[in-house]
Amino acid sequence: MTDIDASATAPAATGLTAAQVAERVARGQVNDVPVRSSRSVGEIVRANVFTRFNAIIGVLWLIVLVVAPFQDGLFGFVILANTGIGIIQEWRAKQTLDSLAVIGEVRPTVRRDGKAVKLATSDLVLDDLVEIGPGDKVVVDGVCVEADGLEIDESLLTGEADPVVKRPGDQVMSGSFVVAGGGAFRATRVGRQAYAAQLAEEASRFTLVHSELRSGISTILKYVTWMMIPAAIGLVVTQLFVQNHDLKESVARTVGGIVPMVPEGLVLLTSVAFAIGVIRLGRKQCLVQELPAIEGLARVDTVCLDKTGTLTEGGMDVTELRALDGADEAYLRQVLGALGESDPRPNASLRAILDAYPDAEKWRCTEALPFSSARKYSGATFSEGDGESSTWLLGAPDVLLDDADPALAETGRLNEQGLRVLLLARAVRGLDDPRVAEGAGAVALVVLEQRLRPDAADTLRYFAEQDVRAKVISGDNAVSVGAVAAKLGLRGRTVDARRLPAEREPMAAALDEGTVFGRVTPQQKRDMVGALQSRGRTVAMTGDGVNDVLALKDADIGVAMGSGSEATRAVAQIVLLDNSFAALPSVVAEGRRVIGNITRVATLFLVKTVYSVLLALLVVGWQVEYPFLPRHVTLLSTLTIGVPAFFLALAPNRERARPHFVRRVMRYSLPGGLLAGVATFVSYLAARHYYSGAGALEAETSVATLTLFLISMWVLAIVARPYTWWRVLLVASMGAAFLVVLVVPWLQDFFALRLVGMTMPWIGVGIAAVAAVGLELVWRGVDRRGSD
Repeated sequence: MTDIDASATAPAATGLTAAQVAERVARGQVNDVPVRSSRSVGEIVRANVFTRFNAIIGVLWLIVLVVAPFQDGLFGFVILANTGIGIIQEWRAKQTLDSLAVIGEVRPTVRRDGKAVKLATSDLVLDDLVEIGPGDKVVVDGVCVEADGLEIDESLLTGEADPVVKRPGDQVMSGSFVVAGGGAFRATRVGRQAYAAQLAEEASRFTLVHSELRSGISTILKYVTWMMIPAAIGLVVTQLFVQNHDLKESVARTVGGIVPMVPEGLVLLTSVAFAIGVIRLGRKQCLVQELPAIEGLARVDTVCLDKTGTLTEGGMDVTELRALDGADEAYLRQVLGALGESDPRPNASLRAILDAYPDAEKWRCTEALPFSSARKYSGATFSEGDGESSTWLLGAPDVLLDDADPALAETGRLNEQGLRVLLLARAVRGLDDPRVAEGAGAVALVVLEQRLRPDAADTLRYFAEQDVRAKVISGDNAVSVGAVAAKLGLRGRTVDARRLPAEREPMAAALDEGTVFGRVTPQQKRDMVGALQSRGRTVAMTGDGVNDVLALKDADIGVAMGSGSEATRAVAQIVLLDNSFAALPSVVAEGRRVIGNITRVATLFLVKTVYSVLLALLVVGWQVEYPFLPRHVTLLSTLTIGVPAFFLALAPNRERARPHFVRRVMRYSLPGGLLAGVATFVSYLAARHYYSGAGALEAETSVATLTLFLISMWVLAIVARPYTWWRVLLVASMGAAFLVVLVVPWLQDFFALRLVGMTMPWIGVGIAAVAAVGLELVWRGVDRRGSD
C-alpha cells in the first residue's frame, strides 16, 4: 500500500542512458548468465559418441577390420549410422526447443533514457532500473526504488510462504516473484553474481535424465555390463586357447559372441524417441522445458486444474451491476471506474470493470491496496473532487461479508449459474488497518461472465476416458466454480476450501471425495498437491497466475500457459505457448508413445543380450566353437531388432503408462532370452553331431542361424502386437529379407550362410517351433501375472 500523491510528486526515475549502458557493457557488467533450453551441439555429439558401449564396440570393430573379412565388420558401420541418427535427431530437437524458448522467454521491462522498454534478460546491465508487477519474476538482485503496494514471494528461495512487503531501500532477490502491487528496483548484482543465477541456469537446462525410463535403462545396462565380463572372458579363452583353431577365425567368432551382448541401440532409440517427441510437441506450440516431462505427464493419474486461464479464457465481461439498499447506480459506476484506474496492472476482473465503466476524471486516488490471492480483495481511497474522501473495497462477497448478510444469498444464486460475483463495499477503516474489511458496508454486486474455453470440455472428457482424475482448484467462489465445471461436463462434489482440514491425511481424504474446490489460497493449493502425492498420486498442476506458482513447483508435472505470469513459466516443466488447454492430450499421448514403445524395443534388445550371454556360457561349458561370426550377428540384429525397433519406437501407442519399467522388461526378456539361447544351442549341438568333414562348421552355423532367426522373429511378432497392417508388413518384410539371403547365391557367400541337405534345417525349424510355443506360454503367463 502506497501514498499515491507522495509518489506522484517525487521526481520520476529515468533509468540509465545509452552512454551509461555502453560503459557498463564495456566493463563486462552485464547479465551474462547463459540461459539455455538445450544442450550445445558439442555436448550432443559427445553424449552420442563417447559412450561406454561405443568404446567396446569400437575396439572390437578395429580388431575385426584387421583380422577378418569386410563383411564381419558390418556391425561397426551400423553403430556409426545409429550414432549419426542420434546426433541429427537431438540436434533437430535442440533447434525446436531453442526457437520455442525464444517465444516463451522472460523479457523484463527496463527504463532506459526515461522510456520503458522490454529487453532480453541477457541485455540487462548493472544499475538498470527494472519495473515489476504481479506475476513478474525478479531476474537479477537489486534494491527497491519504487513500491506501490509491492508484495514479493520469496518462497522459492527461502521456503517462507508468506509474501514480503517491499518498500524503497529493501533488497529484492532474483528467483522471487511479485504477488501484488508493483514498483521498480535497481539492479545491484547481475550475471553469475546474482543470488539465484546458478539455480535458474540449472533449472532451465535441457535434460535427458531423471526419468524412470532413462534411470531404468541405466540400471539394466549396469547389470548387462557385469554379465558380459565373465561371459566374454570365458569366450576369449575358449576360442583362442582351447580350440586351437586358426587365429583369425577364433578372433572373429570371439567378437561374434561379444558384440550381440551389447544392447547398443537401446539408449539411442530412447534418445531419438524423446527427441522426436519434443519436435512433434513443438509443432503444436508446446515447449517442453524438461524432457522427462513428456514421460511424466503420461504417468499422471490426477490433474489439478486452475479454473481461470485453464477452463476459462482470461477475459471477462461485466453483465450486470446490482445496487444494494437503494444505492445510486450512476455514483457506483464512478466508484468502479476509479477503482479500475487505481491499479496500474489490473487483473482480468478489473480490466472488465474498467472497460464497462471508464474512469471518472474528477476522482483522485490517494491510497491503493492491490489485489492479492491471499486477501481475495483490493481497495483504494479516493478524493472525490468535491472535498469528500471515501475508501472502497472490491472482492469476494463471502470474504468481505458476514455469513448472515442477505447479499450472500443473492450471490449464491448468481454463482449457481456459473457467474462470477464481486462485492463493492464501502470501508469504515483505513487501508493501512489490517482489519480494513471489518464493518465494511455492502453497496453493490458486480456480476461478471467468464468465457469458457471451447476445447476444455473435450479435454476433460479425454482425461476421464484415460482414468485420469481431474480436480478443479480455484480461488473463486466454490459454487461458481462448480457451475462452470458442470457446464463442461465435470461432475462431482463441490467443496469450499476454507472448510478443508489443515492436516495432510484428512485433507487427502477430502480431496479423494471432492472434485471442485473453491476459495483455495495459494498455500492451500500447494498443500493439496502434497496431500494427493502422500496417497501415491502422480499429480499434474496447470495454471497461469502467480497464485499457482507454489503448487506448480511442487507438482510432479507443472503446466503453465504461455500468456501466464513469468513466475509460472519459470517453474513449469511444460509451457503451452498458444494457451491451449487442448494441447495436454497431445503431451499425454506423446509420453505414452515413448513409454510404451521403449518398453517394447527394450524387450527386443534385452532378449538378444540374454541369449548372447547364455550362448557364450554354454559354448565355454561345452568347449566348442562359438556358432556365429560377426556377419551373422549383424544380419540377425538388423532384421529382428534394429530395423523393426526403429519403426516400433516411433509408432503411435495409446497404452496407459505403467510403473516399474525394469521389472516389466526383465519379466519378458529373461524367459524369452533363455528359451532362445537354449533352443539355438540344442540345434547347434544337433548339427555338430549330424555334419562332419570339410565345411561342417559353416553348415552347423547356418542351421543355428536359421533356428535363432525364427525364434527372434517370433519374439518380434509377439512384441509387435496388437497387429495393424503396417506391423504385419514390417514383420513379413523382415522374414522375406532373410529368405532372400538364403536363396541368392552371392548373399549366401557374403554372409557365409548355406543350408546343407533337408534333414538338419527342418530339425532346426522344428526346434524353433517348439521354442515359439514355449515363448507364447511363458509370455501369456507373465501377462496374466502382470494384470493381477
